[in-house]
Amino acid sequence: MDSSELYHVKQQFTLGAYKTLVDLTLPDPSSPDYTSTLVYQAQRLHYRPLDTENVALKAVAALARYVSAGAAEKDTSLEELRDLCVEIEGDDVDADEKEKGTVRVLAGTAFTLAGEVEEALETLGAGTDMENLEAVALIVQIYLSINRPDLARKEFDRAKRWAEDDLLLQLIESSIGLVTGKDGYNDSNSFYTEQLGNPSLSSPHLLTARGVTRLLRGEVSAAKSDFEEAVSQQGGTADAETLAALTVASGLGTSKLTEADEFWSQLSSSYPTHPLVVDLGHKAELFDELSAKFDVPPLAVAAA
Repeated sequence: MDSSELYHVKQQFTLGAYKTLVDLTLPDPSSPDYTSTLVYQAQRLHYRPLDTENVALKAVAALARYVSAGAAEKDTSLEELRDLCVEIEGDDVDADEKEKGTVRVLAGTAFTLAGEVEEALETLGAGTDMENLEAVALIVQIYLSINRPDLARKEFDRAKRWAEDDLLLQLIESSIGLVTGKDGYNDSNSFYTEQLGNPSLSSPHLLTARGVTRLLRGEVSAAKSDFEEAVSQQGGTADAETLAALTVASGLGTSKLTEADEFWSQLSSSYPTHPLVVDLGHKAELFDELSAKFDVPPLAVAAA
């Protein structure tokens, strides 16, 4: 069982309280919580640990290099992660099951970012009895991203057989509810609201998630309030997910059309690979292609 200190670290990571997470003081290197805490922090700092033989920290470094590398160098980082996945299957690897699981999750994250969905799912153990809740969370997100909530639900139901009533398990269920609209998004809305009531937690990501839930429930003004508070907590600069949500909310609400246009301009210029930007660009291309093939018939002339 995790210590109370490590539980707090995991809570901050799971709920997106990244500013608090990176400000936490690392435990003593001799502490059993040291490596796990460093892994959670490093994922938000793009930390590149050097001169380490720990496979989990090597995986963090490889993922950091993948995220920051140019297109030509990304393959090198992916190969590093593939090699680590092979290494942890060996009999002589100096790593416990938790560290091996961390390697799989970090590698699966990189493979997902690279569009290698099948490789990511295989690495994470989709459809198996591998007991790693962080892997399940990523598997669920992958299935939801490819419009397979049925498979996401199967992974969640399988995890419930062995996982405790963990905070991450609740977050997984809320994510599925957010996509499927189960019970009018009530469960998802209740979960995010409950977590936001924690006085020791400050998470713009949770605010954005609840705002999206409210938006789906037709509560546009309340949703915009959450998004604006999220931007405030981010120092006035919205991240991609909040900016995309603000764009949609402004288009649906009573705001001036120019506001939605401004948000869209920011989103498309700052985050050109965001799914909303990519999807709309694809639809615009299809529209132009079909328009070019359409011949406007001559106007009918009334008989004299």
